[in-house]
Amino acid sequence: MGLHPECGARAELGELPAGLVAIEDELAPPRLPARTTIRRSLLSRLRGYPTAASLVKRGLTLGRDVYIGEVYLDYGFLWLIAIGDGAVLTHGVRILAHDASTKHWTGYTRIGRVEIGRRAYIGAGTIVLPDVRVGDDSIVGAGSVVTRDVPPRTVAAGNPARPIATVEEFVARHRQRMADRPRYPRAGFAAYDSEVSPANMARMRRELRDGPGYIQ
Repeated sequence: MGLHPECGARAELGELPAGLVAIEDELAPPRLPARTTIRRSLLSRLRGYPTAASLVKRGLTLGRDVYIGEVYLDYGFLWLIAIGDGAVLTHGVRILAHDASTKHWTGYTRIGRVEIGRRAYIGAGTIVLPDVRVGDDSIVGAGSVVTRDVPPRTVAAGNPARPIATVEEFVARHRQRMADRPRYPRAGFAAYDSEVSPANMARMRRELRDGPGYIQ
């Protein structure tokens, strides 16, 4: 399913709800302001995108408080895809419930269920193939190709994706880095829901010259 960057889908595939995830642990990103969520929903409807209800009607299992960017969901087999509560699917994610590479040789296409666990985070550009389960609270790094199950609370990355750390190790490493790197509030420093002043733009360019920082 191709979803619009503002959380609406392309016309043939449908819109999913806007809003960031309410993760219960310290990794939780802040929820978008209500006016931002409403604005994005209205923009999607004005552009003619179908609703989440239409996708669910076609069989998609969709949890609550899911954030979906511009993604592709296998529209021909939506009933084989389940996305758990609080999951995050970032831009460019592709979830496939079928693999037609077998069709030419056998006359059949391989199909399988895909389950994205609760509060799982799927990084930008990731491809998730049929018959894969991504466990609860797991993180899949950007650009990965997920060909086999990812255990709960595991960080996986690569092509094919392999476990590289636990979520606890991942969080500890970044918290250590945050002690020495710039940190910014979302408001005034990210253009998703507010204007960013030239002064703040210049500040970020200057402070991030020698490495990454963090934003709420």
